Amino acid sequence: MTTTCEGGVTRLRFLLATLAVAHAVARWRGGEIDRATALAAMNVSGEGLTPFHVVVPARLSSTRLPRKPLADIGGVPMIVRVARRAAQSNAKSVVVAADHPEIVAACAAHGIAAILTSADHANGSDRLAEASVSLGLDDAAIIVNVQGDEPMLAPALIDDVAA
Repeated sequence: MTTTCEGGVTRLRFLLATLAVAHAVARWRGGEIDRATALAAMNVSGEGLTPFHVVVPARLSSTRLPRKPLADIGGVPMIVRVARRAAQSNAKSVVVAADHPEIVAACAAHGIAAILTSADHANGSDRLAEASVSLGLDDAAIIVNVQGDEPMLAPALIDDVAA
């Protein structure tokens, strides 16, 4: 998928879990097919992982649960728990892309890399595009978009999506 960052200056190719990939992974996890068959269905070889990055977009103004990224889960903000789980994957880097300084500060307090992005983005993909430019990632870099409200996401699933 290609998207343009604000101003249309920079293009970014990034990887998102498509329905076909999610379906293949679910079938593999459910024991319906083996890993090789799942990888073949996703058109990947599985021979080692291509280096990839994780960006976790986070927005403070959630409509269903206000301040959701900072929601306390056992004394730790949800966004920190998500980033810690992502860091357990084989990602080369994990960065939170936040729309508010409070999220960046909460991440910093827990040793999580975070950058401040525009509060005007329409969606997480736009926030991810801005972050990739700020981080200086190459247009060909593989970036896995991990949702900020997935504190129990299996790190292996992130690797599978990037494979």
